[in-house]
Amino acid sequence: MTTVSPIDRKRPPMLCLGCVALSLFWISPAAAQQADQLEQQLKELKQEYEATTQVLQLRMATLEQQIESQKATAEKTKEATVSAADLAAERAAKAMLRNSDQVGAKFQGDLPSEPTYDLLREADETITKLKQQVGTFEFHGYFRSGYGLNSAGGQQVAFEAPGANAKYRLGNETETYGEFIFVNNWVNPEQSSNEAWMKTEIMLEANTTNSANSASFPNGVGDDQFRLREAFVQAGNVLGWQPHAEFWAGERYYRRQHIDIIDFYPLDLSGYGGGVEDVNVGIGKMAVAFLNGARPDIATQNGNLAKSNIDVRLYDLKGPAGLWAAWFDYATSKGGTTSTGIVVPTTNGYAFGLRHQRLEWRGGYHTFSIQYGTGAASNFSNPGNGVTIANPSPFINRSAQFLVTEQLVLQPNDWFGIMPIFLYQRTKDGNPQDGWNQWASFGARPVVFFTKHISLAFEAGFDHTESGTNQYDGWLRKFTLAPQIGAGRKFFSRPVLRVFVTYANWSDGFRGFVGGTPYLNRTNGLTYGVQTENWW
Repeated sequence: MTTVSPIDRKRPPMLCLGCVALSLFWISPAAAQQADQLEQQLKELKQEYEATTQVLQLRMATLEQQIESQKATAEKTKEATVSAADLAAERAAKAMLRNSDQVGAKFQGDLPSEPTYDLLREADETITKLKQQVGTFEFHGYFRSGYGLNSAGGQQVAFEAPGANAKYRLGNETETYGEFIFVNNWVNPEQSSNEAWMKTEIMLEANTTNSANSASFPNGVGDDQFRLREAFVQAGNVLGWQPHAEFWAGERYYRRQHIDIIDFYPLDLSGYGGGVEDVNVGIGKMAVAFLNGARPDIATQNGNLAKSNIDVRLYDLKGPAGLWAAWFDYATSKGGTTSTGIVVPTTNGYAFGLRHQRLEWRGGYHTFSIQYGTGAASNFSNPGNGVTIANPSPFINRSAQFLVTEQLVLQPNDWFGIMPIFLYQRTKDGNPQDGWNQWASFGARPVVFFTKHISLAFEAGFDHTESGTNQYDGWLRKFTLAPQIGAGRKFFSRPVLRVFVTYANWSDGFRGFVGGTPYLNRTNGLTYGVQTENWW
């Protein structure tokens, strides 16, 4: 911190005091009766000046000690931000000292210390607030962006099998997508074990079609989309007998399970509600949540059609070969009659599942899950589907889903990593005239690391789908080669820059269902482009 010596700070007031003394020396005898009063004023002014100077020097020394102390104890991850706060303090102090040469002349006869002291106090408060914000605010997120072309010369298209709820991602994503998370810790930011903590989390989602930097097209086709996906408050350590229990309420992504290379969610009941997580039940942990969704486009005499879920999960159960988890959900939706006379049935249903995990296994992890659901609870998979409401149907209570997934990441050394996955899903809409929709998928993404930052990724995936209404029945194969520049030698090291070439072919039963307009009458296609992906 730049300082000004006490001699320099006293010089302007001392000059003024000299002027006063000189004036008193030449005063006429006729004004002798006023001399005592002037001497008394001068004495009081000197006393005020000395007292103020001592207060300022003491306050500045204390402030400097506080800054140095906080610098020494700050975490290494916050050093850059703390230095910014110190710079703000230095600027504030400099601003105060630049005005100090006016104290004696400008405020003589008043309280000369008041303006300067206020500036110093404000600088102190600013430093305190800045350093509090350093420890309370968090910024997290994810995004991917890039651009590609298809072999016909138009914009890149994605290759995805009809009836499949996901696709193999590498070199096969045609949008810019981002999730930006803002977290503020209001109480006990460090979440120390001796007191409660509270925080808020807000997530903004952006999804664009890579069509234009500022998209605005006729009828809104291809326009950018922005949504509020999370807005909730979370609190923990509020019960002495359950110090790790966490309470929440609002809108959030709720304990989602994810398969990365196909961007598929085997379990996702994200929505609105509240609950408690990480309750210690002896054999493991438990979470209970009340989750909800609605259809504003469907209104009955009861209001907008709504669906509620009671979700109960047991997890971190230690067992053979790793950790186990169990899950149960009950869903219900009150029906009625719309203004146009359409009868919406009351629906309910249940779903349950088991999951096995081996964490930190062979440089990665292994996860296996098996799940089943009926009626209103049958749509537990895919992004946020668990709380959405299907179109009214008299057969909804007989709908069902069966899902088996397996995924693992293997990285035995720092030059090779691979993620293979397997998935089998059967769904039924409940109509007795319709059969089961089926989707089987398996694939892998190996990555070879040549240096810390240069790697080569290859992805191969196979999907077979069959429609319960005989609309399609066939297979799709997709292959991608992608040289990469990344942040490290791990499979999930991010950020990463890629160039890619993707080739896909499919059976004749998928003709007209894959690749959009450029490949409407074909059974193969090729795309190429660049992409970046990052999370933090």
